[in-house]
Amino acid sequence: MDKRDFAFGRMNYILLAVGMAVVIIGFLLMSGSGSTDTAYDPDIFSARRIKVAPVVCLLGFVSMIYAVVYRSKGDNTFVDENKEVEA
Repeated sequence: MDKRDFAFGRMNYILLAVGMAVVIIGFLLMSGSGSTDTAYDPDIFSARRIKVAPVVCLLGFVSMIYAVVYRSKGDNTFVDENKEVEA
């Protein structure tokens, strides 16, 4: 398989994995026990759940968008699909 067959480079995949890990951490920060009909849990309104976790998720999604548009400095070549490329 030739290198030009891949849509992204290695760094793009690393950045995507890091962004996905940050999003998962954000969702884990949001999780916890909830209130029931018989017991009220005031922890559902903690700062970790309503302020910190959404910001962490947002940063994760933004970093994933950056990973998609990231282009390495050495990859400035344009490959024309209609022309044959010499090796």
